Amino acid sequence: MSNLSPEPEFEQAYNELASTLENSSLFEQHPEYKIALKVVSIPERVIQFRVVWEDDKGELQVNRGYRVQFNSALGPYKGGLRLHPTVNLSILKFLGFEQIFKNALTGLMMGGGKGGSDFDPKGKSDNEIRRFCVAFMSELSKHIGGNTDVPAGDIGVGGREIGYMFGTYRKARNQFEGVLTGKGLNWGGSLIRPEATGYGLVYYVGHMLQYAGAGDWKGKRVALSGSGNVAQYAALKLIELGATVVSLSDSNGAIVGDAVTPEDIDAIAELKLRRRPLTEFDHKGRFTYLAGARPWVHAGKVDVALPCATQNEVSKEEAEALVAAGCRFVAEGSNMGCTQEAIDVFEAVRKEKKGEAVWYAPGKAANAGGVAVSGLEMAQNSQRIKWSREEVDQRLKDIMKDAFTNGLETAKKFVTAAEGELPSLVAGSNIAGFVKVAEAMHDQGDWWA
Repeated sequence: MSNLSPEPEFEQAYNELASTLENSSLFEQHPEYKIALKVVSIPERVIQFRVVWEDDKGELQVNRGYRVQFNSALGPYKGGLRLHPTVNLSILKFLGFEQIFKNALTGLMMGGGKGGSDFDPKGKSDNEIRRFCVAFMSELSKHIGGNTDVPAGDIGVGGREIGYMFGTYRKARNQFEGVLTGKGLNWGGSLIRPEATGYGLVYYVGHMLQYAGAGDWKGKRVALSGSGNVAQYAALKLIELGATVVSLSDSNGAIVGDAVTPEDIDAIAELKLRRRPLTEFDHKGRFTYLAGARPWVHAGKVDVALPCATQNEVSKEEAEALVAAGCRFVAEGSNMGCTQEAIDVFEAVRKEKKGEAVWYAPGKAANAGGVAVSGLEMAQNSQRIKWSREEVDQRLKDIMKDAFTNGLETAKKFVTAAEGELPSLVAGSNIAGFVKVAEAMHDQGDWWA
């Protein structure tokens, strides 16, 4: 591997998966799967292109565009498009790699991919964003399609951007098809799609609470990070179910207080729609704003911590602080929200304290609700029909329950645990997703032994 450029985010994601496979009995029972791991870790295709667009001053701007088509053994490549100045190939490979196994855990027929650009939408006008999206999709449209690759939104890509990109694709290809998910409700979008990642996270952790004998969400204190789509809808569902949300954050800092209200969420959502920071949220003194901080060491005693912002937002020290404060459940609403060192802390405490331990769930399982409803949107598009809000929500609940149960039972099968020890959801989810993809690849001749 020395001939390859360093890719720290992808290497972290790969090592996190590989280590749990190696520390289970999977390779003892199925040594041939070591070959499958080598094959699945290399993308089927990486597309990189330039994006040339014009700003409001009439000046030419250029960005890098990417699409990592990682694995299609279970269906068309599926995964979001991220617009953020930090986007590079390492980040997109890590996200695409995670997406393979996340999509497998939904039980839907979707492969894994990810894409985006180092374009920064902050501070850009609507016209500049439209021009960029048109230029970006003009190139990407050559490589995607309803039966090939179906992107969705991610950081920096919401309904507005999906609309501009879909219109560009439709005109360039002269086809109206379900090539993007997260579309407007009037032209092929699904109900519950904006809420899906946040809602699904809450549904998943609800099963963790129940299995661990901690009851339901009523009376639980919850620390949340992020203030975008995932955090907003997770907070609203938590409040609806009787929990108390004590924190939110963005890239500039965090707010911590007694209780976030639905009215607070509405005000923050309006700010974020205009791409404004939390510093502009008028909380009338009900919260403490912590510049440059994340909420984990400041939220006090909480029952549940839900990182919902971006990768590596819970460090080893923050994990130790959460454990010391009595946090019992941690689940990622963001992709790879915890560093490997933080996961090691949670897993060590899980083994040591058994039923009274902190219990950690990885993003590839806990935040799969978003791509699950994207898959349901694809199904509705294929049938030219639209399901009710209640039907989509029930399907989402069923998918999250199945993802939890699959990871739980797989951990029991392949990971030795002491009596009274909670099963490792990170190991179980990794193994379950990997085995499903590996078997499909083997059946299709992608690897053999």
